[in-house]
Amino acid sequence: MTPSRRKQEDESMSTIPPTRAPHPDVPSGHGPGSGRVGSGLFDPSALLKSFPEACRKLDPRVMVKSPVMFVVEVGSVLTTAYAFKTPGDWFGWAVAAWLWLTTIFANLAEAVAEGRGKAQADTLRKAKTDTVARRLNAGAEEHVPGTELRIGDLVVCEAGDVIPGDGDVVEGVASVDESAITGESAPVIRESGGDRSAVTGGTKVLSDRVVVKITTKPGETFIDRMIKLVEGAARQKTPNEIALNILLASLTIVFLIAVVTLQPFASFAGDPQTSIVLIALLVCLIPTTIGALLSAIGIAGMDRLVQRNVLAMSGRAVEAAGDVSTLLLDKTGTITLGNRQAAEFVPVQGVDEGQLADAAQLSSLADETPEGRSVVVLAKERHGLRERTRGELAGAEWIEFTAQTRMSGVDLAENGGTRRVRKGAAGSVVAWVTDNGGTVADGAQALTDRISEAGGTPLLVAEADARGARVLGVIHLKDVVKEGMRERFDELRRMGIKTVMITGDNPLTARAIAEEAGVDDFLAEATPEDKMALIRREQSGGKLVAMTGDGTNDAPALAQADVGVAMNTGTSAAKEAGNMVDLDSNPTKLIEIVEIGKQLLITRGALTTFSIANDVAKYFAILPAMFAVAYPGLDRLNIMRLDSPQSAIMSAVIFNALIIIALVPLSLKGVRYRPQSADRMLRRNLLIYGLGGLISPFIGIKIIDLIISLFPGVG
Repeated sequence: MTPSRRKQEDESMSTIPPTRAPHPDVPSGHGPGSGRVGSGLFDPSALLKSFPEACRKLDPRVMVKSPVMFVVEVGSVLTTAYAFKTPGDWFGWAVAAWLWLTTIFANLAEAVAEGRGKAQADTLRKAKTDTVARRLNAGAEEHVPGTELRIGDLVVCEAGDVIPGDGDVVEGVASVDESAITGESAPVIRESGGDRSAVTGGTKVLSDRVVVKITTKPGETFIDRMIKLVEGAARQKTPNEIALNILLASLTIVFLIAVVTLQPFASFAGDPQTSIVLIALLVCLIPTTIGALLSAIGIAGMDRLVQRNVLAMSGRAVEAAGDVSTLLLDKTGTITLGNRQAAEFVPVQGVDEGQLADAAQLSSLADETPEGRSVVVLAKERHGLRERTRGELAGAEWIEFTAQTRMSGVDLAENGGTRRVRKGAAGSVVAWVTDNGGTVADGAQALTDRISEAGGTPLLVAEADARGARVLGVIHLKDVVKEGMRERFDELRRMGIKTVMITGDNPLTARAIAEEAGVDDFLAEATPEDKMALIRREQSGGKLVAMTGDGTNDAPALAQADVGVAMNTGTSAAKEAGNMVDLDSNPTKLIEIVEIGKQLLITRGALTTFSIANDVAKYFAILPAMFAVAYPGLDRLNIMRLDSPQSAIMSAVIFNALIIIALVPLSLKGVRYRPQSADRMLRRNLLIYGLGGLISPFIGIKIIDLIISLFPGVG
């Protein structure tokens, strides 16, 4: 049976297992309807712990990767050299010291972000153990180290064994403990075939026996990739980061040329400037704030996903999530709870509702699916029918639900005869009634059509006894839309994001659920080819598309989508195709991933705005101090009334360093995100970070100047 066919049969009556809750120790962001993405965690003590690493990053081979901060480091070296020439000049030593601190503070931001990733990697390393594999060779078992396994090898794993490598179950079914990876203590079922066959090296088999086909080389397992990614070893700069770095480097070159050309003008005016003053001016004018924090912002964005048990294969995937304009969401488990619930009993003409409820309950006792259990509960709540157990009905023959028969029921001995009761999909029950010589009531088809048009799933209930086989009525199964989903979709709509519900249901059912949930569009009776065509159609219009998937049949669409989030419970093919993996296998998290991506872009934009805006105050601090002697009229620009030229320059340099360390928490936690239109978001950030970046340096530089002026001999 193909995965797509299996999925379509599951839609008819069986159920998808409920998604698991996120790791309890991980911030869950926000619930439906809360309207914001929470910030990441920040521990102030991490600044002290990361200080040695920040000093090690002073290596010019590391610093050259950030052009802005490399210029600051070169300026620090030159200033220190000039200070050695005049050892009695406190000003030169002070400027040199604060320029070095500026460089270290910049490295500290990146070191803290990387340090959090290394802590997570250490936790993952504890889950990675050296194992001995039981490899099958010509039908016989041989014990070999896990590092010797190769792609295609078959290994046996039984209760208590640690799975030696990533692979797919090709034989058997077992309960597996994946808490080392997901943080979720509840075991999961892994079985051959279908969409839940993938297993991860380092997880533990709790019961039964499975044969696993290895799909990765040693050192390239899922845990190995996770360790590399969270440590930053595999992190590459994203296109947006590269573009911003080029812009910052261009601005640095422009200001470098401007500062170099100032000296001839100053000499002509009879007031030549020292090299230390010119270096201080250059460092204060170039965009050091965003240059220092840019790398930390990108690392922290990926880290916020890791905190929510989502592994991004690249920073580009996180950025793409922030630019997504179309979301493809599976109905089951994402928009609805995943388990359809019995909502009402609708009898055909001439049948009492209580009689229908009794028959429905009896026929559902052998149905262990959530839908079957909901029928028993509804009969108890609506009609006071006590739930009976199999042991109470002596001589009963139970007919359990299967995907092939799509029916459940019971055969009872009553009044010297046999009473047979069945419940299941309409087509299966109609065929059963006909095969037993009965006829279907005229109103049965109308009832099933009405329920289908309302977005529900009809299940027929029938019985056969001495009076013949007949349909008693219909059970209305209803997909329950998750609470708060309409509000979440309203938020996405305000952000300009289109939502499309993907389902295997018929168009009538799909339309009803789409209207109830509030999605913008839907794709009914969807096949893998339909998903691929929809993604390409959206992308051809210049839109970025995000989707989730877990099966092999989802792999092409996951690879085609700009953001493809594979479920950890899915197949190896799906996880290889996607550029993100959700360890909790919670499809609803796609919405939060998009919001985290937007938070990353907003944080970068906000701090870039702040960095450029706060340069304005430095002009008013340094330029009047430099040329007030040659051009007394420039003193009018000294609107902060700074104490002296030297204290003015020192105040600007000190503020330039301190603002970096002050913004480290914000760069790591991210700017708080609220769903709103792009125009409104731009106005808000310009007001807060543009105006704030303009005003705060005036206040900060003035306060620092007042403190400096208290020291004797300064000025």
